[in-house]
Amino acid sequence: MKIPIPSSPSSLARHQPLAMDVDAVKRDGWQRQRILVVAEQDERLDFIEREFVRRIGNRLYGPPGHGGRHG
Repeated sequence: MKIPIPSSPSSLARHQPLAMDVDAVKRDGWQRQRILVVAEQDERLDFIEREFVRRIGNRLYGPPGHGGRHG
């Protein structure tokens, strides 16, 4: 008995997550909506830029582990 091979993937295959290019998502967010997502320790930043990111994050959200404020 021959079993026909389906021409399209199963319905389960359509729901599998796709690999995501995180940098592409960040770039798209910045270019389309002016939303910047950057880690404090991003090696592409110099010391001054990392310090600037840290200070903004602490001001907006509080230091790590302190709950902080939002808004």
